[in-house]
Amino acid sequence: MGMEIFELKNKVALVTGSTRGLGEVAAKSLAKAGADIAVCGRNTSDLKRVTDLIRELGRNANGFSLDVTDKQMVVQTVERVLEYFGCIDILVNNAGVNHRVPVLDYPEEEWDRVINTNLKGYFLMAQAVVPQMIEHGYGKVINMSSILGTVGLPNQLAYASSKGGVDQMTKVMAIEWAKQGVRVNAIGPTYFETELVTQIRDDPERFEFINDRTPMGRWGYLPELEGTVIFLASPASDFITGQTLYVDGGWTIW
Repeated sequence: MGMEIFELKNKVALVTGSTRGLGEVAAKSLAKAGADIAVCGRNTSDLKRVTDLIRELGRNANGFSLDVTDKQMVVQTVERVLEYFGCIDILVNNAGVNHRVPVLDYPEEEWDRVINTNLKGYFLMAQAVVPQMIEHGYGKVINMSSILGTVGLPNQLAYASSKGGVDQMTKVMAIEWAKQGVRVNAIGPTYFETELVTQIRDDPERFEFINDRTPMGRWGYLPELEGTVIFLASPASDFITGQTLYVDGGWTIW
């Protein structure tokens, strides 16, 4: 068996929140491995930008406006993706938001927004996409989690709660669909330099805390996520399910 076990030719991937940050990296990495991509997000101009970038890589791509917290929109968008591509072999649940304040100051509406996007949105997407994977007898679901699914930090109430939920959701989904050919795994990144963490990146004290806490002594570079995404989406990981793979420079070693 050669390097073809990492190839994704003739596969279709739907990536939520793929118009920037980790989602954009995931979409482009899957395209580099040969997959066609359904680019999903809320920003129209970024949808076009990322779709054009993937087409420049020689893959078929199309952009779809999507709010993962809206069940009706989720169902309709998945139907549109299936109509355009014919199937969805890989689902990357990535769309996410955060709100950083202490627990006693946390607004209820922000709790709902974070949990609905980061956790409920993954559930709604899987519920809409996985039935046709089961029908085909094969599929890969990749849930974007975080080191904060297992590590506690201040001012991360809803985000950490959502990511801990993602890890458990991944296990339950994996158990239920294992015998039907659908593998479900999660990726737990540390801090990568994206728009979601600009506030932390620009705070010298917090920036240095993260560097000091990480055995490798630095933040992650976005291209360093590519191999993990390809691995979990490809046949190379066909006997792996229900796991959270940390891409964290060693943070969770402690």
